[in-house]
Amino acid sequence: MRRFAHLAVLALLVGVGLAGCTREPGPEQALRAFLDGWHSGDLGAVTLEDPNGGALAAADVTKQIETLSGDLVATKATLNPAGDPRVSDDKATVPVTVEWTVADGLVWKYETTVGLRKVEQNWHVVFTPDTVHPQLKADDHLSVLPIAADRGSILDGAGDAIVKQRPVVNVGVEPQRVTNQAGLVAALDAAFKSIGVAVDLSDLPGRIAAANPDAFISVVTLRREAYDQIRDKIHDIPGTVFEEGTLALAPTRTFARGLLGTVGDVTREQLDANPGKYLVGEQVGQSGLQKQYDDLLRGTPGAQIVIPQPRGADGSGDADIIVFRSEPAPGATLRTTLDPKVQNAADAALAGTAKRSALVAIRVSDGAILAAANGPSGGDLNLAFTASVPPGSTFKMVSAFGLLDSGQVTSDATVDCPKAFTVDGRTFTNAGGFELGAVPFHIDFAKSCNTAFASLAPRLGGDGLSKAAAMLGIGTTWNLGAEVFTGSVPTDSSTVEAAAAAFGQGQTLVSPVCLGAAAAAIARGAWVQPKLLPELPEGAPAPAPGPAGDPPANGTTLKAEPVAALRAMMREVVTSGTATALTDVPGAPVHVKTGTAEFNNNPADTHAWTIGWQGDIAFAVFVEQGGSSATTAVPIVETFLRALA
Repeated sequence: MRRFAHLAVLALLVGVGLAGCTREPGPEQALRAFLDGWHSGDLGAVTLEDPNGGALAAADVTKQIETLSGDLVATKATLNPAGDPRVSDDKATVPVTVEWTVADGLVWKYETTVGLRKVEQNWHVVFTPDTVHPQLKADDHLSVLPIAADRGSILDGAGDAIVKQRPVVNVGVEPQRVTNQAGLVAALDAAFKSIGVAVDLSDLPGRIAAANPDAFISVVTLRREAYDQIRDKIHDIPGTVFEEGTLALAPTRTFARGLLGTVGDVTREQLDANPGKYLVGEQVGQSGLQKQYDDLLRGTPGAQIVIPQPRGADGSGDADIIVFRSEPAPGATLRTTLDPKVQNAADAALAGTAKRSALVAIRVSDGAILAAANGPSGGDLNLAFTASVPPGSTFKMVSAFGLLDSGQVTSDATVDCPKAFTVDGRTFTNAGGFELGAVPFHIDFAKSCNTAFASLAPRLGGDGLSKAAAMLGIGTTWNLGAEVFTGSVPTDSSTVEAAAAAFGQGQTLVSPVCLGAAAAAIARGAWVQPKLLPELPEGAPAPAPGPAGDPPANGTTLKAEPVAALRAMMREVVTSGTATALTDVPGAPVHVKTGTAEFNNNPADTHAWTIGWQGDIAFAVFVEQGGSSATTAVPIVETFLRALA
């Protein structure tokens, strides 16, 4: 019995000892809950009070943090203890590191202090405005003032900036000088239209009425050369005033616009889709290479973060409190292979057509893309690279190459060109219903005989056409550094589809750049993938996949005999075929293949094409719904080549 009593006393003592070693909870758990709630915007798990011990509602504190955060409210702060709690009786303070990602690559880091108070066995967070930042007070907020970085330049092939400061004239109106408002608006409208500049003047009378008499009301900013064209029409109109200056501009309004793209103020959609990446008011690439390489070109923006101070009606008051400033870092440059002379000639050649169109120019010797024009106004889309359309009779260059390369036909072999040719119930005809009869193959090519090529389709076999196309880079994988469609040529098609594909109809699809590159390969006698960027920068898009896989290695030589025969046939298109308008173009002999491409079930609806080369410049011209190539695409080629002569 005495032994059991001893054990009971021992158990009691052990229990007392264990109870005496139990530690009371510290402030760490409450602090972590507060920091997590601040980050997430949900403080429901935190007990909060003011410095006097008054209870604070979690929703009210959440709202106050949002208000104090000001322009940074959409950015989730990263919050972590910067040291151990300093505890004195029932109070504690903890240093906390706060990190705001102000913009991509720009982080503001500072230290604040969070106070806590123990009530019975629980810790409450004591919240005041300076908890968010030591210099914040009630009714304050943080304001972010962006400091723009110098945007990196896109360079041409010579290393010169394409976009640079160029002279402009800001055309405006001063209300007190206006004597005939209706006449002023009419005269300005007519002058702007005469140079192809669209300006909406419908709100100008209202702006004049609302403005101060001596105000400068900006109407439009014109390049100096555009202003000079209409100066005599608008300079002396009572009410017009002018300001001269400079803006960062490309050589012309249309200069490779579809390829290079545009830059503008960051949009709400971009801000919402990329929280913390951009600053409000920052300049961001909106399309083309400017958008694709925006991270490279835009650099790192700077910012000044201030606590705005009250201002009187006269602007007087204390200076804003600057709590952070970071200087911007300029963007990098992006070098292209574009040649301003060739690009300007391409843009000018397309200016005369009202239809969507494209012109690509490639240097034969090394594959450098010299021009990528999209007309008639520069284009919102870079159809020169991304159009996916049937090639029509321009693809006879590829079919002829496949037939000549495989030895299935020679340029002098007789190939009948009937008015019509039927394959499995489908009848193929020639444009305008012509027939040539039994003539040499080179004449079928020069005159662009569909029926002759349809009859030769079986000699290419199930994959002969796609293999020939792949030897010229069509349908293969390119690493261009820009969005591009390299083409698609079906294999193992039905006999009807194969016959249509032999002259560029059916399911075959191409872009201007892939046809231009194929023409360059024939001119060069070897395949070289076109290049737009001499060096692909980090972050360049993945290679554009093609269904035919990888192309031949750069510099892969094509068989000399079929290439020589095809060159002669493409020259014959100019001397006695479908492009005789190019016979007297100055300079080296011009070699081309023309084509019209049906794109629906109406034979009257056709795209117009012309591809070829002159000297060291290969080209491809495409006009959407352009009808006959002889009346649309060929004249564009002539205008382009004459501008380069």
